[in-house]
Amino acid sequence: MNIRKWIAPLAVIGGIVVLALIFVGWGSGVYNSAVSLQEEVNSSWGNVQASYQRRADLIPNLVATVQGAADNEGKILREVTQARAGITQATTPEDLELMGKKINTAINLAFEAYPQIRSTQNFSDLQAQLEGTENRITVARNKYNEAVKNYNKRVRGFFSRFALNLFGGGEDFSVKKMFESAEGSDVAPSVNFNK
Repeated sequence: MNIRKWIAPLAVIGGIVVLALIFVGWGSGVYNSAVSLQEEVNSSWGNVQASYQRRADLIPNLVATVQGAADNEGKILREVTQARAGITQATTPEDLELMGKKINTAINLAFEAYPQIRSTQNFSDLQAQLEGTENRITVARNKYNEAVKNYNKRVRGFFSRFALNLFGGGEDFSVKKMFESAEGSDVAPSVNFNK
């Protein structure tokens, strides 16, 4: 038996098998990487949507809370102001004493009902929440754009595109668009307390 006769063909077959395994490993690596990056894009877009939903849920409630506090404080201020204005209408010492009692009562009732005037702090908190919410949205959009960039770099490369098409997934890995603002979104929305 001549072993030399079998070594050369076995070496060729072994080399072909090794090359095939390397090629399949490379192709599956490209495919798996593209899938991973695609899921990162989807996850990042989900985070953008979650930030939008947070804004949609939070801001109207904050505005209503601030508006309610401001309205209540306006009522308190009007009651105290009206009571104080009554002093100028007092013509006798008894009227003056009665008006003084009314002022004290109005002030006491106002502060018992609402012991801490908070509208200024509420407006400040609203402003901080608005800023924080918009910052969250910006961060989420930036992360989405970064994920899209990494994904597009992977699927647009010549060898990557070849591997994805060869392994039957080329149409599943189309180029994604980065976040684009809507027309007119460069104008900041207004917060209106006069509904």
